[in-house]
Amino acid sequence: MTLMMMVVSALASGLSFGHTAASVMTTLCFFRFWLGFGIGGDYPLSATIMSEYANTRTRGAFIAAVFAMQGTGILCAGAVGCIVSAIYNHAVPAPPFNVDPVASVPNSADFVWRAILMFGAVPAAATYYYRMKMPETARFTALVAGNAKQAAQDMSSVLQMEVQAIQTRTEKRIEYGLFSAEFFRRHGAHLLGTTSCWFLLDVAFYSQNLFQKDVYTAVGWLPSSSSMSAVQEVFKISRAQSLIALCSTVPGYWVTVFLIDRIGRFKIQLQGFFFMTVFMLGLTIPYDHLKKHNSTGFLVMYALTFFFANFGPNSTTFIVPAELFPARFRSTCHGISAAAGKAGAIIGSFGFLYAAQSPHQAEVEAGYSKGIGIKNALLILAATNACGFFCTFLVPETNQLSLEELSGENDENAQSAAEGREMAAANGHQKGTNGGNSVT
Repeated sequence: MTLMMMVVSALASGLSFGHTAASVMTTLCFFRFWLGFGIGGDYPLSATIMSEYANTRTRGAFIAAVFAMQGTGILCAGAVGCIVSAIYNHAVPAPPFNVDPVASVPNSADFVWRAILMFGAVPAAATYYYRMKMPETARFTALVAGNAKQAAQDMSSVLQMEVQAIQTRTEKRIEYGLFSAEFFRRHGAHLLGTTSCWFLLDVAFYSQNLFQKDVYTAVGWLPSSSSMSAVQEVFKISRAQSLIALCSTVPGYWVTVFLIDRIGRFKIQLQGFFFMTVFMLGLTIPYDHLKKHNSTGFLVMYALTFFFANFGPNSTTFIVPAELFPARFRSTCHGISAAAGKAGAIIGSFGFLYAAQSPHQAEVEAGYSKGIGIKNALLILAATNACGFFCTFLVPETNQLSLEELSGENDENAQSAAEGREMAAANGHQKGTNGGNSVT
């Protein structure tokens, strides 16, 4: 369902309709909302499916590898932007904005952004067949649905070997609901840790992504917008962002894959937040000097913040919620954590757009009011990363522990078994006093 929603919504985004700019943007936002709904469903599903299929020893690397494909997606998105805009620029040359504002955005340029957005349906559609063939995870089938026989059959098909279901007597299970007092007693601190870390990360991470164009322009890596046509700007921004992703973002993902089961989630997240704070302060304190005299140094430190975001909390905040919680709450708690992150993305994105505006009215972009400037906005992001560092201490290490040990389900089963034995003993005692026979 989530994949189909992603496919349909991505295609519909490119078909956004209306007679005015406002109406096109309204329908675009509508379709992007439902695209986000599908992606928001697939986030916890992908993490949970992999965590429940993987073994304890290499579980972190497998979940991290799933998330690392986001880096491949970033590079593909940049490539699509470059290819589509390059083809259009060759076919329909347009003057820069400062030469002819109207001619710099030809009417046919409308097809460029539509084609780029519609291409997003391709990866989701390509995986649909394989997702349909994938059985439900054995942990869900056995522990939540209570069908051990079906779980064994599913595992047999996945592992291509015979798996026998062990039939045991039915025991009374401890059941407590999501957000119940018992849930918060067992997992409340964990949920607070996963949601707060993801929230604080995305405040900083998505703010950094949004103002990449402004940073590249500020250090002279990109010409000013007025010196390019609209589609030329698409090409140059796509190329610049792809280079940053190739040199910092993607390596960060794969370093996490190779090291996460060796040094653990906690240390990776802690050092990630720490170095993001350090490099953000390194950008902020000498900001004016770097901007004017050392643009290369500025870009290197800016790229390193992305490297340590991905070799750090951007990966671990995706992994840990898929490990900490019981099977019956695992996807839901992961979804709640991811939703907290996207709430942070909204706050960071909109907040930074306004906060990063120049404090001088003459330099403020059209449609905005005076802000505190990029330098002070970067300082706020550094403080946000520092808060994430301290919130990491709410999240325990999950490395080399089984999902049942982490979620406490082994304790629940042991307690249920003890209660079952006590009930059996009590029933046997009652039959004995009534003159009946008891068998233990």
